[in-house]
Amino acid sequence: MTHTTTGEPTRSASGTTVPVLAFAGIVVAVMQTLLVPVIKDLPRLLDTTPGNATWVLTSTLLSGAVATPIMGRLGDLFGKRRMLILSLAVMVAGALLSALSDALVPMIAGRALQGFAMGAIPLGIGLMRDMLPRERLGSAMALMSSSIGVGGGLALPAAALVAQHADWHALFYGAAGLGVLAIALTLLVVPESPLRAKGTFDLPGALGLSAGLVLFLLPITKGSDWGWSSPLTIGLFAAAVVVLLLWGLMELRVKAPLVDLRTTARREVLLTNLASIMVGVSFYVVSLVLPQLLQLPSATGYGLGQSMVVAGLCVAPLGLTMMFTAPVYARLSARYGPRTTLIVGLLIIAVGYGGGLGLMSAAWQTVVTSVLLGAGIGLAYSSLPALIIGAVPASETGAANGLNTLMRSIGTSVSSAVIGMVLANTADDAGGVAVPTMHGFRVSFLIATGAVAAGLVLAFFLPRRRPSATTQLRASSEEDANLARAEGVLHGFRGRVLAADGTPVARAKVTVIDRHGRQAGAALSAADGGYAVPVPGAGPYVLAARAAGHGPLAHSATHAGDGRPVDLDLSLPGETVPA
Repeated sequence: MTHTTTGEPTRSASGTTVPVLAFAGIVVAVMQTLLVPVIKDLPRLLDTTPGNATWVLTSTLLSGAVATPIMGRLGDLFGKRRMLILSLAVMVAGALLSALSDALVPMIAGRALQGFAMGAIPLGIGLMRDMLPRERLGSAMALMSSSIGVGGGLALPAAALVAQHADWHALFYGAAGLGVLAIALTLLVVPESPLRAKGTFDLPGALGLSAGLVLFLLPITKGSDWGWSSPLTIGLFAAAVVVLLLWGLMELRVKAPLVDLRTTARREVLLTNLASIMVGVSFYVVSLVLPQLLQLPSATGYGLGQSMVVAGLCVAPLGLTMMFTAPVYARLSARYGPRTTLIVGLLIIAVGYGGGLGLMSAAWQTVVTSVLLGAGIGLAYSSLPALIIGAVPASETGAANGLNTLMRSIGTSVSSAVIGMVLANTADDAGGVAVPTMHGFRVSFLIATGAVAAGLVLAFFLPRRRPSATTQLRASSEEDANLARAEGVLHGFRGRVLAADGTPVARAKVTVIDRHGRQAGAALSAADGGYAVPVPGAGPYVLAARAAGHGPLAHSATHAGDGRPVDLDLSLPGETVPA
C-alpha cells in the first residue's frame, strides 16, 4: 500500500479548521448519549417490550463499530473530507427518520444510521495530520480525540432538559440541526486533504470485519437479557472467534487490506489499542453510575434525590474538563511524549475512581469526581492518536485511527455489559422495582480502577521515544517546534527549501518517502525555508517538495545519521512527483 498525492495543490488549514472538525466530532458523539434521559421510558414511548427497546441503543453501537474502520479506510482512498461529510449526512438522515417515527423498527433503523457517523472522529484526526503544521497538531488532535467524551458529557444535561420540558422527538430534530450545521461549516472551512493511499477498497475484508464485530458485540450488549450461559450467547461468541480468525488470515493475504494487520501487530500499535479498550471501560463507568446515584430518591438512604437536569449538570464537568485538557496535553506531550502523558492520564483516572469511592454522599462530591475523571480521561484520550499516528504510515492514518476508535467503542460496550450486570445483581427489590445499591456503585468503581490498572501496565510497556522523534505530533508552539527541530538533527532530514532566485520558500510541503513507497514523515517549511523531518532509521529515502507557484521536486537521499542538511532547490528540474 503506497502513498501518493492528488494533482490538487495543498490547501493550508485556516484557524477555524480545528474548531469546526472538533465541533463535528462533538455532534457525532452526542448520538451516543442522546437517549440516556429517556431510556427507562422507551418501552412505553415505542409501545414495545423492554428487551426490544434496548435495540434502539444496541443498533447505534453496532453500526458505529462497523462504520469506524471502514470509513477510515475509505477516507484514505477517496478523501477524508468527502467521507466526513458523507458520515454527517447519513447521521442527519437517521436523526430525521427517528424524529418522524413512533414505531420500533423505523426507530432502530434511524438509530443505526446515526451510529454510522462515528467514523467522523478518525477522519477528522487524519485531516489534521495531513494539513496542520506540527506546532498546532498536538493540541488539535487532542481536542478531536477528546470530542467523543466531550459530546457524550455535554449531551446529558442538554438532552435531559429537552426530554423534561418538550416532546422527546425534539432530541432528534436538534441532532439533525447540529448535523446540518456541521456539514455546512465543513464545506465552508475544511479543505480536502491531497494525500491518498493507492489501492482498492477491500470489500471482502469490510464484510468479514463487519460480521465478526456484530457477532462479538451483539452478545456483549444483549448477554444480560439472553443469559450469559445461554446457547445463543455462547454460540455468537464462538462464531465471532471463528469469523475474526478467518478474516485475519484473509487480510494477511490481501495486497491492500482494509486493516494492515502487520502494522496493527507492531508493539506500539497493539499496546495502544489494548490500552484504548481500558480507557473506554473507565470512561463509561462514570457515565452509568453517577446519573443513577444522583437521581435515586434520598429515601433509599444513599440516593441524592436530584432531578434529571441537575444530574446531567453534575456530570457535565466530565466533558468540559476533557475539552480544556487539550492544550495542557499538547504542552505535556511536547515535553515528555504521548506515552508519558497517557500514563499521567491513567494515574489521574485511578485517583478519581479511588477518591470517588468515598465521595458519593453529596451532589458537589460527584462534581469533584467528574472533574478529576474528565482531566484523566481527556489526557488519556488525547495521547492515543499521537501514539497511533507516530507508528503507522501517513497513507494508513484514517484506517489506523478508525481501528483505535473502534477499540474505545469495544471498551465502552464491555463496560456497559459488565456494569449493567453488576448493578442488576446487587440491586434491592422495592415493590417489584430493582433499585441499584451503594454496594453495586462501589463495585463498579472498583472495576473501573482495575481496568485503569491494566491500562497502566500496558502503557509502561509502550516503547520510549525521544521527544524529537515525534516532534510533528506534539510541538505546541513555534518556539517548541524550532527547539525540537534543532534536537532532531541527527534523527531525520533537515535543510531549506529554496526558490529559483535562492530565496527561502515558506509553507512548502516536504514529504519523505521510504523504499517501500510509504510516507515516512512530512513537514511544512518555516518562514526561513527551513524544515526538519524525523525518519524511523537510516537508509535510502526520496524527499519530495511542492509549494504554491513552484514546480514539484523529488530528490533521492540517504539518511546516515550524520545530521548533514539536505537543501531542496525548487528551481532545479529534478524528478517530478506523480500527480
